[in-house]
Amino acid sequence: MAVESDYRPPVEDHVFLLREAFGTDIVARATNGELTADDAAEILEAAGDFAASVLAPLDSVGDTVGARLDEGQVRMPEGFADAYRAFVESGWITAEAPVSAGGDGLPGAVRAGLGEFWNASNAAFALCWLLTAGQIHALDAAASDEIREKYLSRLVSGEWTGTMNLTEPDAGSDLGAIRTMATPRDDGSWGIRGQKIFITWGDHDIAENIVHLVLARTPDAPAGAKGLSLFVVPKYLVDDAGTPGERNAVTTVAIEHKLGIHASPTCVLAYEDATGYLVGEINGGLAGMFVMMNSARAGMGYQATGIADRAYQKAARYAAERTQGAVLDRPAGAPIAEHPDVRRLLSSMSSEIFAMRALGVYSGDLLDREDGPDHALAEFFVPILKGWTTEDAIRLTSDAIQVFGGMGYVEETGIAQHYRDIRITPIYEGTTAIQSNDLIGRKVLRNNGATVTDLFGRIEETIGALGDAGDDTATRIAERLERALAAARRATEAVLTFGDSPRDAYAAGVPYLMMLGTLAGGWMHALAVASVVSHDDEQESDAARLASAEVYSTHHLPRVHALAETVAAGEV
Repeated sequence: MAVESDYRPPVEDHVFLLREAFGTDIVARATNGELTADDAAEILEAAGDFAASVLAPLDSVGDTVGARLDEGQVRMPEGFADAYRAFVESGWITAEAPVSAGGDGLPGAVRAGLGEFWNASNAAFALCWLLTAGQIHALDAAASDEIREKYLSRLVSGEWTGTMNLTEPDAGSDLGAIRTMATPRDDGSWGIRGQKIFITWGDHDIAENIVHLVLARTPDAPAGAKGLSLFVVPKYLVDDAGTPGERNAVTTVAIEHKLGIHASPTCVLAYEDATGYLVGEINGGLAGMFVMMNSARAGMGYQATGIADRAYQKAARYAAERTQGAVLDRPAGAPIAEHPDVRRLLSSMSSEIFAMRALGVYSGDLLDREDGPDHALAEFFVPILKGWTTEDAIRLTSDAIQVFGGMGYVEETGIAQHYRDIRITPIYEGTTAIQSNDLIGRKVLRNNGATVTDLFGRIEETIGALGDAGDDTATRIAERLERALAAARRATEAVLTFGDSPRDAYAAGVPYLMMLGTLAGGWMHALAVASVVSHDDEQESDAARLASAEVYSTHHLPRVHALAETVAAGEV
């Protein structure tokens, strides 16, 4: 693979996950045999090459140059428009869009890999893709035939990009406080007035049009979130043939100057009687927007995994080359990668990144299933994937800086950018507390723990399979996972008994989410071990996968016990 950057897409890991880690070829299962894991391997190789050779070289350019506002128009750094055209021409947006929207409908498990690659190579660029992909899903679920033909089709082709407009100066996480107003017109359109802030990729110059998906309130709408409706508002008005014309009354007031992701223009947009079109039913806007939000939240898991892996790769490469100090029990001149604590950091990072990667692929596969316990488990994992991966990815990226030592704290090594970029991930698309509220309220208490009980049962089956494998490593990992599972069960019982004291349940929400994420990561490694020990002939990567699982079970899985204690304490 011709790579012109320091990023090496983990194609082998993803192919292992798609082909065998979950007991079968999950690509073939998801597509009824139309595609296989071997086909997906070719897709991932091509995507990895594109990410490494086209997107990754622009990552530092975007960070140092950034987006700028010039007389009401956002200008992107040189190279971004060409990269976007190449991205579209290579078919990546169309490939990931659902068949029902006119796309190729790649399975969710494959899309998880692509999402990781795009974000690892260039997180700021990837946010444009992420928002467009999310809007495609939202419009596919709720839009009229006219909107589908005029707007959705151009999003799927990649000709236009999409945004998500929720936040306002006085309405952040509290969407019920939104004040943007939509007034009906005689021609069937709506006049949109208000201001939206923190709009990711809200303006740019890399595509011919931008489709804003806007939450607004209609006249006489009920108060709160139940009174919100959803509207498509294009940057440029579109004629009957779908050709962009004059600019709509949407003004880019400012772009935010941020800690990181400098090439992702975060805009303040003013709607001054802009022309919009209703999506779905009046007062049904939140349901439509939640489709996009769920897509984005899963995407945050891929972003966190990708950035953390990019940071890990840089740290591992630096440690393998850097010599500093005498290394205990190693020959003179051994690199710092051989120092016991540096080795601990690197192996710990790698093991958790694999766990995150595996959970993203597994969740992507489950999300393709329309109903039943598998889909319920997929929905259960969305807040965990968003919350656990983003929180721990910050720590992992910090560990990468630690490996660099003082050189990690200066910009010239490039590692600091990843730390700045990743800091937003636990915040946008709903903070970790919002994810935990969803997990506790909607996914645990509402069904009296039925879905989490199903999860625990699946983990128990894997523990049994490992115990019967006759392999010493598998046995040790099974025993550690069994103890962690018992702790998680006790914590869950405590949450379910907090029914008369909801503050206790919600105060324990973030620790509970992190506990389940950590447990799920151990399960992902256990599934990988079960696959590896079933091989008739040892494969080249088997020893590394067993070692990684052992590291996770000793370095990360014990945190389940401490978090379970915190959960059981409730609000203190």
